[in-house]
Amino acid sequence: MNRVNFASNFSAEMSASKPMTIGQLARQTGVSIKTLRAYEHQGLIYTLGRGENNYRLFNDEALWCVQVIGILRSLGLTLKEIQEISAFYCQRPGELAGPRLAEKLDQALSRIEARRSDLESIRQRILDFKRTHAAALEGLIELPFYISDPRRQTIESAS
Repeated sequence: MNRVNFASNFSAEMSASKPMTIGQLARQTGVSIKTLRAYEHQGLIYTLGRGENNYRLFNDEALWCVQVIGILRSLGLTLKEIQEISAFYCQRPGELAGPRLAEKLDQALSRIEARRSDLESIRQRILDFKRTHAAALEGLIELPFYISDPRRQTIESAS
């Protein structure tokens, strides 16, 4: 399942009432078993314990948590930020989590803007490089930094 569909399928998938194995949870959420184990290790989801076959068992709470994690990840939040929001939400049940989430979303936007700026700088360097080295990129001459390769000079003088 892709992340865009989490919100629309939210209540439809909450129908699993008997315990699920990690494989079943993975199939229902579209999240890999390895990722689910990491979520469990980070305290983002909890097991009911282990079944007779020693498999981890999960309930609807884990399903709901994985869906919420998917929504928040699709908004650009890091797992650390999701852990912080989760801790706030669980430790302060009477308080609304919206303002805390708004702060984290602003941080995500800042990261995205910084990344866009970095990407634009790289884009400009590529365009400048292509313009400066057009003849070499067309195969008409060698690139200057390859000409100065001492390994190549050693091979050519040995021939």
